[in-house]
Amino acid sequence: MSRIVAQHVSKYYDGETRTHALTDFSIAIEPNELLCLVGPSGCGKSTFLNLVAGFIEPSEGELTVDGKPVRGPAPERGVVFQEDALFPWLTAVDNVAFGLEMRGVAKVEARTRARDVLASVGLKGFERHLPKALSGGMKQRVAIARVLANDPDVMLLDEPFSALDAFTRTSLQNELLHIWQRSKRTLLFITHNVEEAVLLATSVAVMTKTTDGGKLVRQIKIDMPRPRDTTGAEFNDYKRRIFSDLGVASEL
Repeated sequence: MSRIVAQHVSKYYDGETRTHALTDFSIAIEPNELLCLVGPSGCGKSTFLNLVAGFIEPSEGELTVDGKPVRGPAPERGVVFQEDALFPWLTAVDNVAFGLEMRGVAKVEARTRARDVLASVGLKGFERHLPKALSGGMKQRVAIARVLANDPDVMLLDEPFSALDAFTRTSLQNELLHIWQRSKRTLLFITHNVEEAVLLATSVAVMTKTTDGGKLVRQIKIDMPRPRDTTGAEFNDYKRRIFSDLGVASEL
């Protein structure tokens, strides 16, 4: 059974005129897959992620996770946003433990779990730091740890590294791959960066923006060994194919 299945999903908003965010979108995402959604701004990438997260509902079509219709947010579907969205008055360990405690986990157990997860993302020794004392990359590590603490089956990441410098971004890309390889969770990762998509993904779903809303162009399986050589001919061939689907000329 596919983990996430969208069948002819559309999302529109009614006002004085109807605004289409996503139109007739169908895709299947398998267990343990790391799928990257790429496309221009306004093509519906974040809309689809928000649908899977349960923050909004489809206007048309059917969306299921593990065969069950999505009826709202659930801890089995953890979300990492572009902004870290941490509570500024809580330490790193308390930020990570917060969701566990809200689910009824005892405070001692929640904090123990939080410390373990923080260590797993390279933040051992920073448990008692407030967000203002952490770098941008560290704050995103806390945000990822907060999701991992709930042990979700699905991780939804909405351009989580886009605001980071190149060095930190590369470090967190590698960390995310290690997390995925260890846990074999299903990851849905949104990015504008084609190179990031080819580096990370088991498959890339290319989207486009039309007057009728965002649509899927093609899903491309990335059949390359890891670690991937970003300067190699095969890597650049995948980039050319994706740029072509996006209607962007490439000089690669």
